[in-house]
Amino acid sequence: MSQTNKPFRRAKFPAIDAHNHLWGDWSRHPEIEAVMDSAGVILYCDLTANLALSWAGGGYQMEPRNIDDFLNQCSDRFYGFTAATFTKPPEEPLFSNAEEFVAETLSMLEEHVNKGAKGLKVLKELGLHYRDAEGNLLAIDDPRLAPIWEKAGELGIPVLPHQSDPVYFFEPVTPENEHYESLKKYPSWSFADKNRFPRKEEIIASRDRLIANHPETVFILPHVANYAENLDYVSRLLDLHPNVHIDFSARIDEIGRDRDKARKFMLDYQDRIIFGTDMPASPEVYDAYFRFLESNEENLASPDYDGTFERIRWTVSGLDLPDETLKKIYHENILRLIPSLRETFEKYIR
Repeated sequence: MSQTNKPFRRAKFPAIDAHNHLWGDWSRHPEIEAVMDSAGVILYCDLTANLALSWAGGGYQMEPRNIDDFLNQCSDRFYGFTAATFTKPPEEPLFSNAEEFVAETLSMLEEHVNKGAKGLKVLKELGLHYRDAEGNLLAIDDPRLAPIWEKAGELGIPVLPHQSDPVYFFEPVTPENEHYESLKKYPSWSFADKNRFPRKEEIIASRDRLIANHPETVFILPHVANYAENLDYVSRLLDLHPNVHIDFSARIDEIGRDRDKARKFMLDYQDRIIFGTDMPASPEVYDAYFRFLESNEENLASPDYDGTFERIRWTVSGLDLPDETLKKIYHENILRLIPSLRETFEKYIR
């Protein structure tokens, strides 16, 4: 039963979960499809279709996989992005020779897109962990990487770069930190050590320079551009850069703090917002998202970052968005960005 002790809610209109992961366990797709069917979710994006992710060491670890395994094992209701060559363990240099790395990335990116990958996903290790052979921390706008973003634009695919994290992930892990329990549970999510990690503002500034430097490339900035605490900033970003879209995966608690402001933001930028959850698919998670978007209910529980409801930091209020806006957010916007999804989408809503 849902947090409101009511039957689980189905999406009012067909939805595409455009930000999620299968964690490299593609054999699970039938059970996820069953959840999708119950929730009214038509398509599901595995953003890391050439990676296996697993929980370890107070966070997650990753292992490169062959994207063919995803493409061959999953039904057509699952589409994938590639992480290309951005798949190395974070403690290793990303490259020893930048030109060779870029050439390999361009080749792999084009190969994966030709096979069916719909976009390029860049994990937060770039900007927080990855270094070059000399030990220099790599920012996403490093000029040596520029051909990769240009190539994505030429191929007509969106880039989804995870840059930064919630504000308090960069603050000391004390009981006063609003994410204290999450950071205790997943200590590798803490970037409070100023000697090891750049500050949030530095990472965001690098990301914003990247967007400005590549106006012909479409960027989907996840988690409300990873500044859900500051919708005024995100609004300015969207106003300045028509090549930018956002998703609000794993951030309904953040944007739901102020219902009036969140609702205005969703209405003002309804053509630029994409639905996604970034959480293990479950009726409970989808119910929470649909109630947040569709209802005017008060005191709604939002799932924690790992998709559980063990800890509720604060409740949120439903936004009661109009039908036209819901359709855009649920599927129209992502279908416009990735038109090759439309045929499959329409096949399953007939």
